[in-house]
Amino acid sequence: MANQIHIRNKKAGFEYFLLEKFIAGMVLSGTEIKSIRSGKASINEAYCAFVAGELFVKNMHIAEYDYGTYNNHDPRRDRKLLLTARELKKLRTKLDEKGLTLVPTHLFISEKGFAKLEIALAKGKKLYDKRETTKKKDIQREMERGGL
Repeated sequence: MANQIHIRNKKAGFEYFLLEKFIAGMVLSGTEIKSIRSGKASINEAYCAFVAGELFVKNMHIAEYDYGTYNNHDPRRDRKLLLTARELKKLRTKLDEKGLTLVPTHLFISEKGFAKLEIALAKGKKLYDKRETTKKKDIQREMERGGL
């Protein structure tokens, strides 16, 4: 029951080459985790950025909790990501390279009941790379159907 929530960013695989993945915890308020557990979150437009040496996920939408009162959270607030110091340092040096970014790819609930965010170090695809990816998917789909 604990790990049935799997919210994916499907656009990330199409827009970027995903080079390396990390699992990060998140600092959430009570109403945010309740909304995530009910499946009301979106990471399609989210991105990660360093602010004062700490990693934050920005523009991630977690809907307001239905039964929340005046304690309800702001749906698009910045949320701190929890990684080890070694991982943060590694990401910081990689992001200084040209063309690399951090994108959230998967939001899920862990075995212990904590919300976790899978983030990927990514390099943006050019238009011809996107066309190539689409062509490969079409060929794969045709082969599975038995068309080729």
